[in-house]
Amino acid sequence: MAADKLAPVKVNYCGVCGLPAEYCEFGPDFDRCKPWLRAHAPGVYPEELVASSSGGGEKDVDKVGERLQSVGISTADGSSNTGGASASKQEEVKRLPGGKLKKKDKQEVIIEKIVRNKRKCVTVVKGLELFGVKLSDASKKLGKKFATGASVVKGPTEKEQIDVQGDISYDVVEFITDTWPDVPESAIYFIEDGRKVAAA
Repeated sequence: MAADKLAPVKVNYCGVCGLPAEYCEFGPDFDRCKPWLRAHAPGVYPEELVASSSGGGEKDVDKVGERLQSVGISTADGSSNTGGASASKQEEVKRLPGGKLKKKDKQEVIIEKIVRNKRKCVTVVKGLELFGVKLSDASKKLGKKFATGASVVKGPTEKEQIDVQGDISYDVVEFITDTWPDVPESAIYFIEDGRKVAAA
């Protein structure tokens, strides 16, 4: 006897976000999808979820958010970590398509000296682009000032950085603050023995 063939599944795609109707809540903007879901896919979500949020929905969302903030997470040693610790370390976040959050980078310049072949060293300058400095221009100025080779390369974190041949780590701080006044000396850090040390 031959096995019965299964019929293909009919997937109902949202006309607003293009995701299957069951996944609209995980899309970039669920509120814009709600009217379409009420009209074309009434049985997918409960009526309370798809109902217009003009009533008291915002207050409900705020209450849920406050409850989640107050929830503590216990660690293996039994101590609990409340949401207060994360609230003190507030960083600006940017919402990407798909609902993902991207943290905004701190505005700081990091200078690191990398030794290679025992005597040769390279000074790496990271983070100048966060202050509006064009890296290609900065590498040219650094190369001319210190009479050495300087180039813009992608670092291990796929962010662009400036590699300058030679040990210019302590001279470069004064040059950066003089050439680009937007970069304060308090925002410049050195990496020494794996630790971040303030230049000022």
